[in-house]
Amino acid sequence: MYRREHRHQLSFEDFFLPFGGKLSGDNRWIKLAELIPWDELEDDYASQFCKGFGAPAKPFRMALGALIIKARMAITDEELVEQLKENPYLQFFIGLEAFQFSAPFDPSMMVYFRKRLPESVINDCNERIVRHGLNVIQAADADDDQGADKGGGSSTGHGSNDHTSMPSANQGTLLIDATCAPVDIRYPTDLSLLNEAREVTEKLIDAMHPPIREAFGQKPRTHRKKARQQFLAVAKKKRPRISKIRRAIKQQLGHLERNLGSIDALIACGACLWAAGRHWYHKLLVVSELVRQQKILYHSDSRSIPNRIVSLFQAHIRPIVRGKARCNVEFGAKISISVTGDGFTYLDRLSYAPYKEGEDLKAQARAYRRRHGHYPEVICADQIYRTRANRAFCQRHGIRLSGPRLGRPKSDPELVAEEKRQFLDDQRQRNAVEGKIGQGKRRFGLGLIREKLAATQGSAIALAVLVMNLEKLLGLLFVLFAFLFQLLIGTESIRRGEERLLSNQPAAARATLRGQPALPILLPWGWFLPSQEALIDGINLAIKNRNDPWLLCNRNRVAWINHYCERLTLRFV
Repeated sequence: MYRREHRHQLSFEDFFLPFGGKLSGDNRWIKLAELIPWDELEDDYASQFCKGFGAPAKPFRMALGALIIKARMAITDEELVEQLKENPYLQFFIGLEAFQFSAPFDPSMMVYFRKRLPESVINDCNERIVRHGLNVIQAADADDDQGADKGGGSSTGHGSNDHTSMPSANQGTLLIDATCAPVDIRYPTDLSLLNEAREVTEKLIDAMHPPIREAFGQKPRTHRKKARQQFLAVAKKKRPRISKIRRAIKQQLGHLERNLGSIDALIACGACLWAAGRHWYHKLLVVSELVRQQKILYHSDSRSIPNRIVSLFQAHIRPIVRGKARCNVEFGAKISISVTGDGFTYLDRLSYAPYKEGEDLKAQARAYRRRHGHYPEVICADQIYRTRANRAFCQRHGIRLSGPRLGRPKSDPELVAEEKRQFLDDQRQRNAVEGKIGQGKRRFGLGLIREKLAATQGSAIALAVLVMNLEKLLGLLFVLFAFLFQLLIGTESIRRGEERLLSNQPAAARATLRGQPALPILLPWGWFLPSQEALIDGINLAIKNRNDPWLLCNRNRVAWINHYCERLTLRFV
């Protein structure tokens, strides 16, 4: 049962602290909570529960908030609960109304949160959060722009895009790529898998025989000590020969076939598979399939087989051949992601079976149209996506697919150089999706998935993508506030720089400069300066009078100055 509380979203000012004081509105978790539409997302979560039956479930904000905190901080379930007990900002983020010293839930509850919020639900939350977050940032930007205009400040040009012209049918850029999210399993070998399967059958025989000892008689022999010695004789060698490995595999297959025959005899005599536990029946099915696959591989020259089992306890995992220099084969889920020109990431496909990622281009383009209302103008993709079918699809919908065109090269050297330059620009732009994959693997847990179930692994992968978008929204929100703050305090410095510049110009040039509109150049610290001298004077004044956060963070100020001075010189010449 789910009991939905009909109340407005909790404000950080109303959060009660028993030791006095109040929460700071500048905290990152407060800002993140404002970017998430909790009430809108709660409907899908509440639909999973029956009405009026069972104990009330945890609120949706607590479930999703706890998963976001875990993915963002890259901690375990146990450490997450300890962090929640100590941090009032985290308690506010998961929806508590007052600080409490006790744990809001047990660490084992995180497994149920991941099951109740599967991959499809997290992907839908991701799209809604990005849409809501951008609306919040744009609304704050519009309100602050109106306030600045009423205050008589100079024009910032922050919303200076020309919206009067009719937009084209296709807009924006779509970057697509595929990768593998490896899971936390031991590197599988045929011999180690067979040895593990043999141990499973031995445990089943030990659990199934006692209830029917009188009817069946003596327990079937398993020769476990001998089988263990045969396995270790090869496993402990640093570089065993192929002939010895094949001999050990044949021995383990013989032990497994004998144990499986004993299990069939026990079942025929009335033994129950549930004696060892309900999950052991599933393991027995996996062991039977593993024996079938290994017998085929042993008697044939092939080293591959469809749906190859690489883990007994995570039987859904399949080997994914990626052809990377560091690791040729990875074991986990293969995912297709897309990154928009604004830097937001979406999970378009997740599969544990290998597939050709070039088939996803059409679906990813249609998903872009569903989210934005139009197809992208450009799709930057790898070579594997440039099939004839994908080229025809892009040509039919007016989309430019990155990469060289088919056919003979053009005879005009200028056109050839232009196509080469365009191709290199597309390749540089496509690097952004590689950076997103690296960010997800290094920072947000995509490099090693530690969950065990297929549903919880998909939820963890989708959550990593969601948290990457939250970081992007948080960065945009910080940039907006920093820009508006610097704009308000830098107006006087800009005016003094302009007056100093005009005082050093002749009368004719002074009148010309006064008649020109302000240059539409947005500096990183939010200033619009009309000349090189005024730019340098304003920067020196900012460094001298106050600690500008943008200037302190930017270690290469000279490059910024030269870049904008070059643009200003071209404008005046």
